[in-house]
Amino acid sequence: MICVGGSVAVSSVLSGQPMLTAEAVRYALACALLVALARLTGRPILLPRGAEWIWLSGIAGAGLVLFNLALVQGSRHAEPAVLGVAVACVPALLAVAGPLLEGSRPRALVVGAGLVVTCGAALVEGVGRTDATGIGWAVVVFGCEAAFTLMAVPLLGRHGPWGVSVHSTWLAAAAFAVLGLVREGPGAALRLDRADWLAIGYLAVAVTAVAFVLWYSCVGLLGASRAGLLTGVAPAAAAVTGVLLGGPAPRPLVWAGMAVVGAGLAVGLRAGASPTPRPIRSR
Repeated sequence: MICVGGSVAVSSVLSGQPMLTAEAVRYALACALLVALARLTGRPILLPRGAEWIWLSGIAGAGLVLFNLALVQGSRHAEPAVLGVAVACVPALLAVAGPLLEGSRPRALVVGAGLVVTCGAALVEGVGRTDATGIGWAVVVFGCEAAFTLMAVPLLGRHGPWGVSVHSTWLAAAAFAVLGLVREGPGAALRLDRADWLAIGYLAVAVTAVAFVLWYSCVGLLGASRAGLLTGVAPAAAAVTGVLLGGPAPRPLVWAGMAVVGAGLAVGLRAGASPTPRPIRSR
């Protein structure tokens, strides 16, 4: 989540560039890196079968492709804080839906911690201005962010974090490549300059390849409900990264929000493991 939060400033470099093509390159590079590392470390990547294709398509289609498109479209009708608050609402949903998918019951303490983290992240982000369309896109962002985690829960037992990451990234790369070819043309990649490629490289390595494996490993070990609390770290990391890149120091309300997020994490992560989390083992 620190990598994801820190990506906000990096992603702004790509503003005004062919976004669909840039995302296709990003996910393709991330997939190639994941496959290479999996082979070097002896982690097999299993071929999906049956209903697994549906879950993987949901992760790629909703959690990656639609999520990024919703961010772009939503930013035209809402301030970034509105979309950030939508993402900040995810911990509360994961605290309820995660255990149900894992075959257990939601824990009141973790649900309460999710609400605390959500409130803290909202303080960090602020409220922001929007219209009805912006609210609609914010709801889409919220659903897609939740789908990125929840749709992976049935897959982690067989594929592990590496398999889920590899298959979701190549599916997203293929989808973005088709959309980019139709909307931006075959020569869109030539319009990317050196700064764009550096930004894409960072997003591919840190925010996609590394972050995906770490996140799904966390979901497998902690359970979706407690892992979801860590999404509250993203807005705090974005605020700190902005300062490191020369931006103004956070206001007192932002610091207060960070403290609330920390309190929610302390309560939720100390609540104990859910009854049925399964350690991820790659076959």
